[in-house]
Amino acid sequence: MSYASLSDLTAYLGIDESAIDDALLTQLLARAQAAVDGMCQRTFEAGADSTRHYDCRSVDGLTLHLDADLCAVTSVVNGDGITVAPTSYTTEPRNLTPWHALRLRAVVGLAWDGISADIAVTGKWAYSTTAPADVAHATVRLVAWMYRQKDNTGNDAPVIAGDITILPSRIPSDVEAMLAPYKRRYV
Repeated sequence: MSYASLSDLTAYLGIDESAIDDALLTQLLARAQAAVDGMCQRTFEAGADSTRHYDCRSVDGLTLHLDADLCAVTSVVNGDGITVAPTSYTTEPRNLTPWHALRLRAVVGLAWDGISADIAVTGKWAYSTTAPADVAHATVRLVAWMYRQKDNTGNDAPVIAGDITILPSRIPSDVEAMLAPYKRRYV
């Protein structure tokens, strides 16, 4: 899945979607999406389910700490092979995604078992099922910047003209500002 479509990008750039650069723009969309993920240290969109495995080192009492963003849970299989019903746990944080932990409800009498075998959590491992609008726009802006760089002479040295120094371009500051709230913070 892509955070932004080719038609979103060509409309933003003001160019014809059937232009000869469509292959390049498609490649740049993939590169920009990877760059956004790298800058923020997270994936923003998940299309398919995948499974991640956890052992006892991820368990703290009734809490299973996840090592990535989770936005949808399909199934949880405890290390003892028992499927944990969705009514037997809560997600943390409780009322918004992405989730970073699953907490067993004390009243159900279950405990995480990451010793017998790994705990398997299947779901959509991303910030959301679709990228937030500002992340999608940041991706489009980054692609537009990358696309305009193709005609750059490749000279990244500063240009000094009299009292003026012109520095080589860098990632647009508005892209960095749009992504700043989404950067993963490690505690």
